[in-house]
Amino acid sequence: MGSSGYKSGKNKAFPKKVSKFFGDSKIIRTFAPLEPAKPLNDAQMCGSFYFYTMSNRVPFQKSYTNAHDLVRLLQSRGLTVTDTAKAESYLEYIGYYRLSAYMYPLLQMPKNQHRYKPNTSFNQVMMLYRFDKKLRLLIFNEIEKIEVAVRSAIVNIGSEMTNDPFWMTESRNFIDAGKFRHTMDLIDAELRRSREDFIDHFKQTYSDAYPPAWILAEVLPFGVLTNIYSNIRVPRIKKRIAQKFGLQVAPFESWLTIVALTRNSCCHHARVWNKQNTIRPMMPNRMTGHWISLPTDPLRIYFNLCIIKYFLDVISPQNDMKVKIDTLLANYPDIDIAAMGFPRGWECEPLWQ
Repeated sequence: MGSSGYKSGKNKAFPKKVSKFFGDSKIIRTFAPLEPAKPLNDAQMCGSFYFYTMSNRVPFQKSYTNAHDLVRLLQSRGLTVTDTAKAESYLEYIGYYRLSAYMYPLLQMPKNQHRYKPNTSFNQVMMLYRFDKKLRLLIFNEIEKIEVAVRSAIVNIGSEMTNDPFWMTESRNFIDAGKFRHTMDLIDAELRRSREDFIDHFKQTYSDAYPPAWILAEVLPFGVLTNIYSNIRVPRIKKRIAQKFGLQVAPFESWLTIVALTRNSCCHHARVWNKQNTIRPMMPNRMTGHWISLPTDPLRIYFNLCIIKYFLDVISPQNDMKVKIDTLLANYPDIDIAAMGFPRGWECEPLWQ
């Protein structure tokens, strides 16, 4: 497609002339990654701004294809399918589009020709799919412990230092009024939909508009809690909470975002094993716990696992996360852990000892 050039970058204001033209025309601005997106892959936080006219967009013309014909299509592309009935069943109950993300690594280059590597089978596709599912379950189980601990730290330290049980719903405690109003809208929505006995008890017993922080936090999603933390007005409150986990404020916020996004991926059954993150985590200047020293890609799931392990070592020093990862990888020896960001010798890192 034709494109014209305005490349994004730091401290580069969007040109007024182009903005004016954009506002009066049917030109559409899109954020295009430097590399083509993979099936079910996240948008990359890097790239260029391009302008496309409406005439360059085309209608979606692909038709629905049933499972039987999809199996034949995969076979014609070089994928070995030994049990066609079972393959059709998987495509019907899982979906071709979801499974295509696990087919993509098995394609030959160039991948847009849709030809599979020699001796590639549908069983390998399902192996990747099952591994990813088990990895999500492992991650979600560990993140639950982090979520509970962070929730407790925000509630306890915030309540103690403000000397106000209702500090979470008081605007004076937050720096960004717009963000606070948005958070209050989310809080109101959660309270309206809640069917928890303790929320009903509070409403029936007390005249206060909102429950105290330690009750309210129990019905708030983790993402809302992290937004509350990032908007706290008094820096020393944020600092005390971050110090609880051996981090400075900025890296703590950054890592909470990574944990929250990873949690959401697991909750929504999204692919995680070789997915590239869209946000680069901030590194602390100093850390109280063990960390990694080998070079690795901070946008890969291995780095997320390292962040999760760091938090767990603070919360539960005798945790068995390493044992669980070892067991999972041993059960799936054909997984390319390099695609996950694991460096050679990762198991010898201080963090994983």
